[in-house]
Amino acid sequence: MKHEEKEADDNVSTVVQIVLLGFSEISNFQGFLPGVFSIIYMVILIGNSLIFIITKLDPELHKPMHFFLAHFSILEICYVSITLPRILVSLWTKDRRISLLSCATQLCFFLVLGTAESFLLAVMSYDRYLAICNPLHYPLIMNPKKCHLLAAGSWLGGMPVQIGQTCQIFSLHFCHTNQINHFFCDIPPILKLACGDTSVHEASVYVVVILVGAVPFMLILVSYTKIIATILRLPTAQGRTKAFSTCSSHLLVVVLFFGSASITYFRPKFSHSAGTEKLLSLFYTIVTPMFNPVIYTLRNQDVIAAFRRLLFKT
Repeated sequence: MKHEEKEADDNVSTVVQIVLLGFSEISNFQGFLPGVFSIIYMVILIGNSLIFIITKLDPELHKPMHFFLAHFSILEICYVSITLPRILVSLWTKDRRISLLSCATQLCFFLVLGTAESFLLAVMSYDRYLAICNPLHYPLIMNPKKCHLLAAGSWLGGMPVQIGQTCQIFSLHFCHTNQINHFFCDIPPILKLACGDTSVHEASVYVVVILVGAVPFMLILVSYTKIIATILRLPTAQGRTKAFSTCSSHLLVVVLFFGSASITYFRPKFSHSAGTEKLLSLFYTIVTPMFNPVIYTLRNQDVIAAFRRLLFKT
């Protein structure tokens, strides 16, 4: 495999192009993986597109909860499109090289969209909190203007921080090797390429993760604590079942996304192994977006009913 490097003034080789090793260690499955990832990508595109189309076409779903669900579906398509097409190209062409600029661009979009997903999940939990705990004022608080502002804030809120973090990471001097044992440009494997002490950069990464990940997650926990307390006080079992069914799908997605992502970024450095990193990254970058349409469809009776109405019309 060709190594693309140049000699610096201090005779230390400086990386100018990166090789993403991806899944090269499982050579027996190289002919099998492109088909698997192609099917997964199509499932993600079709499933999330269907949810977006249904929520836009069916008047019964013109509610704040489904408005945010439509945004979440589009976000999932964008999020997975940062990594999966690159994986497919690498598997088909056997060319695993990527320039530093392309790597920085991929990381930046990945972080910005990941932050947007974290914020949007927090907004969706806030929406469920208002709907269940404050139903009388819910239509007034979650008016169309407020919904659009919350959605825009989710998409754009993390952009300045993550662009700054990407610039900070790629201002480092890379000299150890030009190989990353990963399938996309993520922070932990990139920092392994850096020369010298990276403890300051690692600390800044933890601070950013706390701001854009841990804080929204804590807000979600607070919202669901109050939601569950309110549901348990409902007088009828039917009311409790209906209220919980509107939240269970969102809660499951929260656990899948934040669980795998937090393990990836909060694990101690000495416990980082390439195999574990790739497995966890696969989970929150590809597996979770693939199951989201299934989770929201099967657990949401309004979406199921709207899908049936759409089928009968066509």
